[in-house]
Amino acid sequence: KDDYSPAGKTGFRPDRATIVYSQKIREVYGDIPIILGGIEASLRRLAHYDYWENRLRPSLLLDSGADLIVYGMGEKAIGEIADALQGGLDIKDIIYVNGTVFKTNNLQYAYQPIILPSYQEIKVSKEKFAESYIIQYQNYNPFQGKVLVEPTGDLYIVQNPPSIPLTQKEIDEIYSFPYIRTYHPGYEKYGGIPAIKEVRFSVTSHRGCFGGCSFCSLSSHQGRIIQSRSQESILKEIEELTHFPDFKGYIHDVGGPTANFFQPACQKQLDQGTCEKRQCLFPRPCSQLNSDHHDFLELLRKIRQIPGIKKVFIRSGIRFDYLLADQNDTFFEELCIHHVSGQLKVAPEHVSNQVLEKMGKPGKEVYDQFVKKYFEINKKHHLKHYLVPYFMSSHPGSDLKTAIELAEYVRNIGYNPEQVQDFYPTPGTLSTAMYYTELDPRTMKKVYVPKSPHEKALQRALIQYRRPENHRLVKEALLKAGRSDLIGYGKKCLIRPKV
Repeated sequence: KDDYSPAGKTGFRPDRATIVYSQKIREVYGDIPIILGGIEASLRRLAHYDYWENRLRPSLLLDSGADLIVYGMGEKAIGEIADALQGGLDIKDIIYVNGTVFKTNNLQYAYQPIILPSYQEIKVSKEKFAESYIIQYQNYNPFQGKVLVEPTGDLYIVQNPPSIPLTQKEIDEIYSFPYIRTYHPGYEKYGGIPAIKEVRFSVTSHRGCFGGCSFCSLSSHQGRIIQSRSQESILKEIEELTHFPDFKGYIHDVGGPTANFFQPACQKQLDQGTCEKRQCLFPRPCSQLNSDHHDFLELLRKIRQIPGIKKVFIRSGIRFDYLLADQNDTFFEELCIHHVSGQLKVAPEHVSNQVLEKMGKPGKEVYDQFVKKYFEINKKHHLKHYLVPYFMSSHPGSDLKTAIELAEYVRNIGYNPEQVQDFYPTPGTLSTAMYYTELDPRTMKKVYVPKSPHEKALQRALIQYRRPENHRLVKEALLKAGRSDLIGYGKKCLIRPKV
């Protein structure tokens, strides 16, 4: 099923759509400027690991034949490029715009570049790939990032520094345009686009994420610096939604990549950007972290007062360690009272500190603290809300021992997960660099990586050990790990013996 295609049917888009569409445009229109943007182009802007083919591929610029890549959200870069083209500048001369990547055979205009390992080098050396990745990561800062150059054959792929974050006035202007908020009417006769249901009455309050999860591509695309809309801008949009004929009084979400990251992590980020080698929350919250939820709390209170609003849900995710860092529980309490639809979904991802360290997630003890406080608040306010934790299998660092540790935790809390996310290597992430190289680029130390489909199936089955169809895989995993004590009739056993 493809919720982004008419009637949810599959097969409407080709694989590697950006490459295919770009090449077709070139065939039909010849030598016109082709500029790529969006999440796929952002993550594939330099050489990257491709999971489908299990190999490295060069920059998307080469495979697609395009002239420029705009990476990140792109509003400033698009404006500069449009002005340059309108002024008569050739696309091949637009090499100075921040937030863009271009190809060239001459580096004379690249200002003080950092030369990355070449594509030819990283194809034969995983250590060089890891080295290249960490240099790229350390240059995500839009205030201090350098020009990066990746030699590829006879060409150079040049990445300019990221665009400077939008001001609140600029982001408000972008969200003030009269968007239609639905799919093109031409799709109606084909059954519409199912994905619209989840976002039609959802509101973006901010962009960016300083969570630092190793498996997430957001820091590579939207950056780590939070850019928030003003309360006035958000309230105006929601008030307009109440006049839509199909609006039933429910705002499905107010948030961004992480709902409760409504402000920059610290004041330093506003003019100096993010730290090169430190995270805001991992391994523990930074002493400079601003964890005050007051502004977001005030916004939600105002939304609830808008005539026609029955309920405001928060579905874009709550970072629980950041929530706990706030010494004032008012937001936590109002979240439970007003913004949870019977169950709150959170993402501890794992419980083994060995795996959590590779994920860039807080330790199990932090999640346990959150769970305790969540149910205390529910009890205090006579609520009967549930907690739905999301777990991930087969992440780098996860072996059968840690997978069994997670299965035992699931058993202990009486949870039967309907869904488990199996780790999928996405271009541009630290976890993908670990997966491909079997090294941690931060330390260059070896990392255990479950790669075979069978071992990944074993780890996934362990988390869902209660399912009858998983019995054979769970038994195999337990025996292989020397944990036959978990096969039997005792309370702590995961499965019963089966003839």
